[in-house]
Amino acid sequence: MNERAAAALRKEHAVSGNQASSTRTPSTRENTPLDPAKLRQDFPCLKQKVHGDKRLVYLDSAATSQKPLHVIQAIDEFYRTSNANVHRGLHVLAEKATEIYECARTRVSWFINASRPSEIVWTKNATEALNLVAHSYARKHLKAGDEVVYTRMEHHSNLVPWQLLAKERGIVLRAVELNPDGTLRLEDLDRFLAGGKVKIVAVTHVSNVLGTINPVAEIAAKVHAAGAVLVVDGCQGAPHLPVDVRALSADFYAFSAHKMLGPTGLGVLYGRYELLEKMQPFLGGGEMIEEVHIDRSTYKQPPLRFEAGTPPIAQTAGMVAATEYLGKLGMARVREHEKELVAYALDRLNRVKGMKLHGPANPEIRAAVFSFELGEIHAHDIAQVLDSEGIAVRAGHHCAQPLMEWLGAASTTRASGYLYTSFDEIDALVKGLEKVRSYFGA
Repeated sequence: MNERAAAALRKEHAVSGNQASSTRTPSTRENTPLDPAKLRQDFPCLKQKVHGDKRLVYLDSAATSQKPLHVIQAIDEFYRTSNANVHRGLHVLAEKATEIYECARTRVSWFINASRPSEIVWTKNATEALNLVAHSYARKHLKAGDEVVYTRMEHHSNLVPWQLLAKERGIVLRAVELNPDGTLRLEDLDRFLAGGKVKIVAVTHVSNVLGTINPVAEIAAKVHAAGAVLVVDGCQGAPHLPVDVRALSADFYAFSAHKMLGPTGLGVLYGRYELLEKMQPFLGGGEMIEEVHIDRSTYKQPPLRFEAGTPPIAQTAGMVAATEYLGKLGMARVREHEKELVAYALDRLNRVKGMKLHGPANPEIRAAVFSFELGEIHAHDIAQVLDSEGIAVRAGHHCAQPLMEWLGAASTTRASGYLYTSFDEIDALVKGLEKVRSYFGA
């Protein structure tokens, strides 16, 4: 994004205030279905052939999404025209870089309907964002005997920080278990909250293994009625669903740029400002201070208090471009496309002999994430044979080992789609799985 684009963003902000893009009047285009074949033309990486003449079928978007040319060009333009450090210089490049960096904060606040840009904290990834909450909020506000509740389906990034804190402070951990269909057993949450000791509930918006879309707003109502704080891992939510953090009543919401068409190296922590104000810095150093003396320091107000050192500036230029791209498509359209994709994939995959597909059967509460076992064939063998056919999937525990324990599997194969995924790619996956079965004599 160049200086002219930054000025245009400021003008847009002056007209619309903090109104989120998701709440603006939809255009006629937003009521038409996505065309994945057409969208693929925007993604250079998806145009290539692999293993000779094989078409690349990319079904690993839950790990990281591909990037449209709009995002790639925005990062390139930043380095060509605006490369400088932010907030610290008075020269023209520093001013341009600062403008891009702060306009990106505004753009993301609109995208998720935050109350103000200062509720957006830049981190290097969602893992750091969740650790920031555990370190800077929970460490100050929780004491021995207090309870933190998380769920069986959490990514390790929403488990390990709480476990480290529990070991350090004597905090009690509780886990919400799952129903047989892969949805949360919310009666567990009700029981834990009734005890009166729960201070934090941490839950994923969308499971990166099961695809389960959790009822975050319903959970938030329960959590707040009990006087606790809700921390949401939105890594699989923000890329795929229309997210309104105020409607969800999330106290904290963490996500990553790279899973939503943006660059790696950038995470986002949304936090209600009244909570951010009560938090101590996570990292100390330059940029996050007001004054430093030989024996003491004072700190800036949020969000800069949590952004020590040189931040991921070029990445924020890419994030602006990613949210622009998604905003023009319309997140409601992205979600409708994925619901159709889920329904089609569930039908086709369940017809494969030996298939054991995990997660909800209802496309209304499922994202385009399909973790499965195929007979006795190891997940890594499945992935390797599929790769030979040009089909990119994931194999392993997906940073969700407690969930693997519940499934009774050391690992699964995971195919995951996005806005550029087409029905014929699901057909290619099914055809590839038939080759896997034939190869292993299953």
